[in-house]
Amino acid sequence: MQVAVPQSVIGWEAAITAVRAAAQHADSLGIRINVAVADTGGNLAAFLRMPGAFLHSIDIAIDKAYTAASFGLPTSQWHAALQQHSEAVREGIVRRPRFVGFGGGLPLQEAGQRLGGIGVSGGSEEQDEACAQAGLAAIGLTG
Repeated sequence: MQVAVPQSVIGWEAAITAVRAAAQHADSLGIRINVAVADTGGNLAAFLRMPGAFLHSIDIAIDKAYTAASFGLPTSQWHAALQQHSEAVREGIVRRPRFVGFGGGLPLQEAGQRLGGIGVSGGSEEQDEACAQAGLAAIGLTG
């Protein structure tokens, strides 16, 4: 019986690069964001709050990263994904602590391995997701 299983996670350099790139993209859009990167266990690996970003968006960004890391699904896809499930699942999962079912969170994946998630909050859902995509692109990943 194998007791321990190796697990890949996002490295600290990549996590910092991703949050910086997301913030730089937000600057180009003229918005202020909070951006978080979580590892595969949902633990915070990097966080950046732009001056002037909404305070409530701090936790939302962290929870978007957590949701994307835990399920491996962009947070923008949850509405459609839940339509395939029972009413109990649709109503129950959205009440789970730290679950976010709207745009701005993307999984971090490399060669089929989930490494974590990135979450952005402070703009519209589309702006948040664009900033998250910029974070992925900066570390050579696509979402």
